[in-house]
Amino acid sequence: MNGNQTTGNTIHCRGVRGAVTVEANTADAILAAAHELLNALVDANDIQPDDVGSVIFSTTRDLTAEYPAVAARQIGWHDVALLCTHEMAVPHGLAMCLRILIMWNTARTPQEIQHVYLREAQSLRPDRSTHTAL
Repeated sequence: MNGNQTTGNTIHCRGVRGAVTVEANTADAILAAAHELLNALVDANDIQPDDVGSVIFSTTRDLTAEYPAVAARQIGWHDVALLCTHEMAVPHGLAMCLRILIMWNTARTPQEIQHVYLREAQSLRPDRSTHTAL
């Protein structure tokens, strides 16, 4: 079954975003959080890897131990364009935070897309924080 069967035949490139806080600046913690968030975004939106065009991973400047995009490669996204970047150092920003923006081809409307915010990152978008970490 294709994830593009939700609303019709017209396919659009849509963005789905999410964020999670990371427990520590270690490779294991960064990859665990990236896996958790990627899985939550994929599950909430029935995203199929062949429909993904690109993914942007951003981290706050206190997360430097690993590229979070490694998690996407580990789940088999070998032909997806991936980019890792650091966010601006804003004094009132949330620390130890990893964000993901997935651009994917879908028939879903913007209103049907489920953005995911986990852990302390729920404070970034309380209106979108319907998912919780296990």
